[in-house]
Order: sequence, then C-alpha cells, then structure tokens
Amino acid sequence: MENVHQTSSKEKIANILLDIEAVKISLDPPFTWSSGLKSPIYCDNRLIISHPQSRQLLIEAMVAAVKENFAQVEVIAGTATAGIPHAAFLAQELNLPMIYVRSSPKGHGMHNQIEGHLNPGQKVLMIEDLISTGGSVIKAAHAVQNAGGQVIGALAIFNYLLDTGRQNFAKESFPLVTLSDYATLIDTVTQKPDFASHKQSLANWYKDPQAWSQAFN
Repeated sequence: MENVHQTSSKEKIANILLDIEAVKISLDPPFTWSSGLKSPIYCDNRLIISHPQSRQLLIEAMVAAVKENFAQVEVIAGTATAGIPHAAFLAQELNLPMIYVRSSPKGHGMHNQIEGHLNPGQKVLMIEDLISTGGSVIKAAHAVQNAGGQVIGALAIFNYLLDTGRQNFAKESFPLVTLSDYATLIDTVTQKPDFASHKQSLANWYKDPQAWSQAFN
C-alpha cells in the first residue's frame, strides 16, 4: 500500500534536496549502489541534518503528513541509522515518545534490537530517510510488530519508486507515505538549464532501472 503527499509539497521538498545538494546527478559515469545497480541520481538525506533551515522545512512537511495520514500515532520509530535523526526531530515536534530499531539485535548487554520504551498495542509510525526496495524499514517494522507494537504506517522523505519497493509494500498491512519521489525530482531538476538535456535519460532509468544500469556494465 502506498500513498504520496500532495504534488506541490513534493516539488518543494525536491527543491530543498537539490538546494542542499542532498541529491546529486551524474549520468556518465553513473552512481553504483551497494546492490550493484547503477543510477543517474544519488540521494543522501543524511546531509539534511547539517542545514537547520532546510531541516525545519522538512520537519514541518513531515508533521503535516503525520496529521493528514497518521493522526492516531503514539510512538515515532526511527530506522537505524539514517532514519534516527529525522525520527528524533519529528518526535520532538509532536511531543511524542520515540524509539529506534537496529538492523539486528545487539551482540552484547541487553541484546536489544529496539531501543526505547515500547508498550504492547501502541500505534507506531516508522520513519525512514529514503525508499529504494523498502527492505530496511519493512524489516524494522516487523521487529516492532514482533515486540507487540501496532505499525500504522511508514513515512519517508524520498522514494525512488522502484517496482521492487512497490511490490514489497503491497505485501504489508501498513501504508507508505513519502514527501517526494524520483518522478517529481525528474520534473523539477530538468527545469534547470544545466539538466534539461538529460530528461530522457533520467526518464529511461525510471522506466527500467535494470536495463539502464546494464548499459554501463
């Protein structure tokens, strides 16, 4: 299940990411992801934390998305590690408890996978910085569910809109809401003179990332 925030807001977020250079574009050579997939765009939302004004605008957009889609939330959960700061900012803004979820339980101490207090039945919103396949946040959501939490949704800043991600979230019982996405980014960035000539190549990656990637192998 997937929902995407309103278009004007998505364009605003895309521009913020471009302005702080959280989004970088390189067609030749392209970026290579850890999976081996090649992409003309790399989104590093970790940079947001270093830009207070942009950070505040993004948090305000997240608050609006929560009020519109997840008003019943009781706990904000950050996905380690990139989702943690955004979850912290959002929880502070909403005056809500926060937890964060490790990719796996600690190998020492209490062996916790979830840090913070989570009571059985509490309504939890998962926070992630970006979505490619969605694997990380879905895995974290399952950990919350196994601990007795009720996951009511996932909220992310950016979504690459990969078919794999759509298919993975379609299997889940909770919706995904994103502040911006790859399709919006293409429309936004190609309005700039430096990138107008790259619109077709950027669109081709969106249509078939695997085929686009294989052309560079």
